[in-house]
Amino acid sequence: MTSWVLAQLSRAFYAALTLGVLAASPGAVVNAATTLDAVKARGHVVCGVRADVVGFSQVDARGRWSGLEVDFCRALAAAALGSKDAIEFWAVSNSERYRLLSRGEIDVLAGGADFTLSRDTELGVRFVDTLFHDGTMFMVRRSQNIFSALELSGASVCVLEGARGKAEVAEFFEMRGMRYQPVASSSWTDVVNAYLSGSCNAIAGEMSILAAARMKFPVPQEHAILPDSISKEPIGPAVRQGDERWFSIVRWTLMALIRAEELGVTSKNAEAKLSSTRPSVRRLLGVNFNFGQAMGLNADWAYQAILQVGNYGELFERNLGSRSPLRLERGLNKLWAEGGLMYAMPLR
Repeated sequence: MTSWVLAQLSRAFYAALTLGVLAASPGAVVNAATTLDAVKARGHVVCGVRADVVGFSQVDARGRWSGLEVDFCRALAAAALGSKDAIEFWAVSNSERYRLLSRGEIDVLAGGADFTLSRDTELGVRFVDTLFHDGTMFMVRRSQNIFSALELSGASVCVLEGARGKAEVAEFFEMRGMRYQPVASSSWTDVVNAYLSGSCNAIAGEMSILAAARMKFPVPQEHAILPDSISKEPIGPAVRQGDERWFSIVRWTLMALIRAEELGVTSKNAEAKLSSTRPSVRRLLGVNFNFGQAMGLNADWAYQAILQVGNYGELFERNLGSRSPLRLERGLNKLWAEGGLMYAMPLR
């Protein structure tokens, strides 16, 4: 057989193992194997990511993946298997991502979709929590000296025709009794070109999309994304319904990354922090505590994720923030103690 055929058979086998369909006979009652069992048997996590999304999931010419969602999957692999490299990335389309997840062909969908009621209840998947708070925002030229969306009364705004964002923009201005002139285009490329040509004072879109567009502008630093978010677009990982242990592993890996930032534990000082006398740090790193046992993990599961990949702030900065081409402000993705929405549930 060719290596491609063998790879497909292997994927089918482990998907069947995950879903518990390997019955001795038709109609037999099956004890479904957990996703963790399949992951350990396979030796790596299969992570579904978006294809070529700047800052979130990209692959270069040498096949090296990078991005916030990619790094989260590496942290999950480090927590579950002890190595951030025990991972296989699948670029999944919007049309197939939930089918692949619900059928067990991928172990986790890293992100790329808003956490909504219908998606969480109708597609056979469960959203874990928020990895990135996105939302519709406005971008303007710095020369206009506009610092808030509340200063856009009377402005012309470039928007995408038919998109949810257009309705959100209209509602934002209507609720505040502000006048504006929409300049709608049928494609995002045309929306951006209209803004660059001076056809409008501001451009509206999700923060991550605006930042990706700005990065390609002739002089990116001449354009500012205003701090006001006029919609909630929580992006986060999702898992297949029916496996509570795997759900917990994915959820608490994310919580551990956030908690590490809250406690000042980083990839650079994690090893030194093993000797900390602070109970909260010792619990996080698994020193004389074993919260991993109930999830089928080693005591140092969180330590491995932080040491090998970093805390949430490190992931954000290198992929989306000041150390990245996008140069996004943390905004709502700051820690709760700093005015943001990111906080970890208690690890105790």
